[in-house]
Amino acid sequence: MNYQTYFQENREQHIGELKEWLSIPSISALSEHKADVKKAAVWIAEKLNQAGLENVKIHETEGHPIVYADHLHAPGKPTVLVYGHYDVQPVDPLHLWETPPFEPTIRDGKLFGRGSTDDKGQLFLHIKAVEAILQQEKALPVNIKFCIEGEEEVSSPNLPGFLEQNEELLKADVVLISDTSLLEKGRPAICTGLRGLCSLEVQMNTANTDLHSGSYGGGVPNALHAIVTLLNSLHDEKGRVSVAGFYDDVPALTPEARAEFVKQSVDEGKLQKDLGLEALFGEEGYTFAERTGARPTLELNGVYGGFQGEGSKTVIPKEAHAKITCRLVGNQNPQDILNKIETHIHSHVPVGATVTVTQLEKGNPFTIDPSTPMLQKAAEAYEHVYGVRPVFTRDGGSIPIVETFSRVLAAPVVCMGFGLPDENLHAPNEHFNLENFDKGLLTIVDFLGRV
Repeated sequence: MNYQTYFQENREQHIGELKEWLSIPSISALSEHKADVKKAAVWIAEKLNQAGLENVKIHETEGHPIVYADHLHAPGKPTVLVYGHYDVQPVDPLHLWETPPFEPTIRDGKLFGRGSTDDKGQLFLHIKAVEAILQQEKALPVNIKFCIEGEEEVSSPNLPGFLEQNEELLKADVVLISDTSLLEKGRPAICTGLRGLCSLEVQMNTANTDLHSGSYGGGVPNALHAIVTLLNSLHDEKGRVSVAGFYDDVPALTPEARAEFVKQSVDEGKLQKDLGLEALFGEEGYTFAERTGARPTLELNGVYGGFQGEGSKTVIPKEAHAKITCRLVGNQNPQDILNKIETHIHSHVPVGATVTVTQLEKGNPFTIDPSTPMLQKAAEAYEHVYGVRPVFTRDGGSIPIVETFSRVLAAPVVCMGFGLPDENLHAPNEHFNLENFDKGLLTIVDFLGRV
């Protein structure tokens, strides 16, 4: 069957449907959009039905719904579970959008709109690929299931429980996810590692009130000075985390793994220039690609306290705050890391201050061997459509649910992304390059045939 012709003939209709879905403001983080999130779930359930999927059901959760569908008419053939999410990030700052975020617009071969690349656009490809095979051949080469959630952008609080409660329903030979990106235009990549995540907040307190810096300056502790001293103790001067035991479960980088990072061809000089930096910085002994893909981090995301308005106010603040996140790799356990950081913090509190630590998010790292047969089939599919074999990468970001799928279902996870790194996901002017919309459809059809 000539799928290229089929997709070309139906391209306008497919993109029109995607625009309709993108126009629904399914922002899971904002309670005022709860009805919109449900509307997006109902919309995709209808499209799954229209595509020929069966047993389509919207499962309610304590948060936003999970949509399930399947087509199980290929006895003796593998079962593929497609995961994706229909919720999107908030749109702030709105004034930086060139066109309204929920009025999808095509410019320069790119489809602009919130959710276009993360993840509605990429997920939509799978539904249209399955629909195309059913329309052309009246049967699928594999059994297929869809599990589509509406809470990925708020850390998927209800999906792990759903997976564990519905393990038999979701059982599969491979989990297929399109929520990552190519290395660059024309250079596909298959993600074989995602960093885990943990986060915490620190509150430093000194006096029971803010104090006049003339009357008390030099005679009492300052909460801002105290928190700066504490935070400075978390790293050494060479960028290595100083928390005891932080690196205990971090595997050494093998020569083979380092060779894969070299294939990414990261131009550190150009990167530095593009970012307007005087120099790159990070853990000594590692390249930028290695630091951001295979090494753990401890980052300050926010430090605040005292007077921040216009002009000056001669005050000694009574409290200061910091927000901290860590990216984790290997066998690092998020709870273990949080406990180690909290121990470090309590043992480094400056004289005259007290500290409160609040532990927040936790997500496990994910890794998979590139030689896994399903990943090799994905590589062959990319090579057939793009004309170049993909690079196996480790991504610095975190998608904690990937590790959950792998562990609960005991199935390999194939991260077959079609976005590009510069498509502004989570930022104003998010977009999806339509070249990868077209090639993505063909790649998915090819992959399902190889499976």
